[in-house]
Amino acid sequence: MRRQFSVPERIGGFGVLAGAAAVLWPTFTSSTGLGVPCLLLKVTGVPCPGCGLTTAAVALVHGHLAGAAAANPGIFGLAAVTVVALPLVLLRRLGVISAPAPWSDRARSRMGRVMLVAAAMSWAFQLHRFGFA
Repeated sequence: MRRQFSVPERIGGFGVLAGAAAVLWPTFTSSTGLGVPCLLLKVTGVPCPGCGLTTAAVALVHGHLAGAAAANPGIFGLAAVTVVALPLVLLRRLGVISAPAPWSDRARSRMGRVMLVAAAMSWAFQLHRFGFA
């Protein structure tokens, strides 16, 4: 049977990958000169809600909290879910706690609204950061 991961565990897994990439990213960019531009920003001049996440992740893994907050404070939410999800995955793997129960349609809908609000707040932050508001 295939292992089922809860939504927080999946987000935490993404956070682990983002953290690992953030550790390696400065070496890659300094040796190649390549980066990852925001396509929306490049095409329209308007930042997306995720603008600055790479910069924020790099700053966070190097302990520069102010730099991370200045680039995109949403990185702290991802980091928090990651820190909580890692022990959760370990405890489930060890059999201490059971597999996650599927979310109800109501819970999924509620989380969708929460994520929409979070994205809107992030976009408002980025618009302000880039001088649009």
